[in-house]
Amino acid sequence: MNKKVILLVSVVALFTSCNQTKKEGFVNIAEANNNLALLTNKKLNDGYTIMKNNCYVCHNPNTTSHDDIIAPPFKAVKMHYTRAYDNKEDFVDAIVNWVQNPDEEKALMHGAVRRFKVMPQLPLPKKDLEKIATYIYENDVDEPEWMDDHMKEKQMGNGEGKGNGMMKNGKKGCNHKDGKSCSNGC
Repeated sequence: MNKKVILLVSVVALFTSCNQTKKEGFVNIAEANNNLALLTNKKLNDGYTIMKNNCYVCHNPNTTSHDDIIAPPFKAVKMHYTRAYDNKEDFVDAIVNWVQNPDEEKALMHGAVRRFKVMPQLPLPKKDLEKIATYIYENDVDEPEWMDDHMKEKQMGNGEGKGNGMMKNGKKGCNHKDGKSCSNGC
């Protein structure tokens, strides 16, 4: 009886290994798509990881209130930059240029500059800055729990940056790259 069991196990093992060899010769489309998705996510996660490790020191979305922040959350940064730059390439270039050479004259977020001052220049490689900016552009960035309430306050005129600041040209709101202004007090 032991000989029959050993023979049966051997045949099953041989058959199973032959089937696996045959499968390896074919491309599994679902597996290939999954691998592509993993590579794409890794690229996006690189941007997120670099952002979290270098930028969340100031732009932390986990602050408990608007009063606890030392720089605007990335949700607000993304909102302002997507208004001014309607495509990925311009958006990424603008973020990279700002971080490499922050200058009050070039600021899109005048309310944030008034409150926090101009951010310091960061010594990150351009490739890393591009990954961060790409991540911000292509993803829903983390939003502080208090942000919705803060934005409603701003719209009602009760919050910081409520649109009552005057620009260099004497208009209310902010000055965008294209010369347009808005009344939300960027």
